[in-house]
Amino acid sequence: MTPKQTPRFLMGGLTVLALVSALGGCAPLVVGGAVMGSMVATDRRTSGAQLDDEGIELRAASRLREALGERGHVNVTSYNRQVLLTGEVPTAQDQQLVEKTVSGVENVRAIVNELGVMGNSTLTQRSSDSLVTGQVKATMVDAQDIFANSFKVVTERGTVYLMGRVTQREADRATELTRGVSGVQRVVRVLEIISDAELQRTLPQPAPAPSTAPKS
Repeated sequence: MTPKQTPRFLMGGLTVLALVSALGGCAPLVVGGAVMGSMVATDRRTSGAQLDDEGIELRAASRLREALGERGHVNVTSYNRQVLLTGEVPTAQDQQLVEKTVSGVENVRAIVNELGVMGNSTLTQRSSDSLVTGQVKATMVDAQDIFANSFKVVTERGTVYLMGRVTQREADRATELTRGVSGVQRVVRVLEIISDAELQRTLPQPAPAPSTAPKS
């Protein structure tokens, strides 16, 4: 089976790891939204991957509206061309329909299907999840020993999903920080682990020093 056919399976060095605690989580057809503009310079994806992610989310949202109508509550989040599906759908058939629909979107290379078969989350639950997401991001910024912008954070019913291209140290540190945030019930890592050498290649290189050689 291909990665598009198998939920919770990623190719090429991706790590999908559910960590600690109980109570699974999940969560209107929503587009995660790629970070663009000034963030391009600090994003570890290529500019092409960022544009692809934005396009994937928009096209997937449009196709799912046609396929599902008012059934379910699905979030589509793409990072480096792999898609995380979260939220709720009423039946297992709808769960597979969502995955099949999104797998047909151009440039999607892998899908992690975390959709729950259950009733839609409430407005109160969604508001709580948004608050948790903000607290997780703020905690990463305050920590100062990881690049908060290297992570995309998605929260569904108290379950926090971490996406990004990060080193093992960064993955472990982000997990530790996230687990300490109030309201987090479970952490799921959907991360692409890269080496320290690869990380260095993604960082902006300093400009060469001006020449000080005397003019003849």
